[in-house]
Amino acid sequence: MSDTGRNRRREAAREKAQLARRRQKRRARGARWAIQGAIALVVVAVVVVVIVVVRGSSQPSDRTPQNMAGDGITIGQGFKAVRAGAGAVTRSPAPTSTAKADTVQITVYSDYLCPFCASFEKTNDSYIRQLVDSGAATITFHPIAILNAQSQSTKYSQRAANAAACVATYSPDAFFDFNAAMFRRQPAEGTPGLTNAQLVSLIEGVNGVTNTSRIEKCVDAGTFSSWVTDATTRAVTGPLPGSTLAKVKSTPTILVDGAPYKFSTPFTTSEFRNFVVTAAGNSYNDSATATPTPTPTPSSTPRPGNTKIGTPAPK
Repeated sequence: MSDTGRNRRREAAREKAQLARRRQKRRARGARWAIQGAIALVVVAVVVVVIVVVRGSSQPSDRTPQNMAGDGITIGQGFKAVRAGAGAVTRSPAPTSTAKADTVQITVYSDYLCPFCASFEKTNDSYIRQLVDSGAATITFHPIAILNAQSQSTKYSQRAANAAACVATYSPDAFFDFNAAMFRRQPAEGTPGLTNAQLVSLIEGVNGVTNTSRIEKCVDAGTFSSWVTDATTRAVTGPLPGSTLAKVKSTPTILVDGAPYKFSTPFTTSEFRNFVVTAAGNSYNDSATATPTPTPTPSSTPRPGNTKIGTPAPK
């Protein structure tokens, strides 16, 4: 192994250990609130089950992609996707992976036509890749389509998110690299975007992708297009599972252990890393009283730019 490889492994190990220490300290402080939190969780879980049963009895289940329960696909250590079947989507948290309690949970809502989403991805890909590969973090990707009007009537955002759902269903362990490839090949706003054939070609070039013939049919047929519309609506109307944030107001929306990352632009890895370390330490205090279904905060008059989807909200 080269010196560079050894250095990267040592750096990843140090990062993982630091995050684990931060969370263990917070967990010790929050232990006395565990019983109250558990009671609240049980009450909310009962309410959620009742709501799901009632809704399920009155509404047909839409066709949904596999491995995207909660509208997002979770990638864990070794870039392996958390498996989950298809079915009716609820607003409850996604299935729990085999990740340890000290694992940081990163969640990203993005549109594949959003330039700020691409900027965040390109700036922080190496850092996030290091965290996920080492098992220090998981990342959940929520592809949404809020920029359809910016692609000359081709609905590129919709088609790109559908392609993501196809990959999640038929080649989930390739999703992390697929997501990175989509942002590397991101078309400019105001252009038609990639054709379906170009999307398929991009997917076929992703390392480790499987079932390419099934993915091609899925992309061409727009198999999960209706799900994309519904998932986008759920994201922009809220609530967001496992977060204090009421809904997606701009893209990218980035959460670390449920806490929103109020970024500044241009993006820097150091700023995001500092937020991850801070959020990892704070999450155990927050989780003592938090419930899976957040309560939206009272609305206020937004500052210019806060409500424009596709652009970052000011800090």
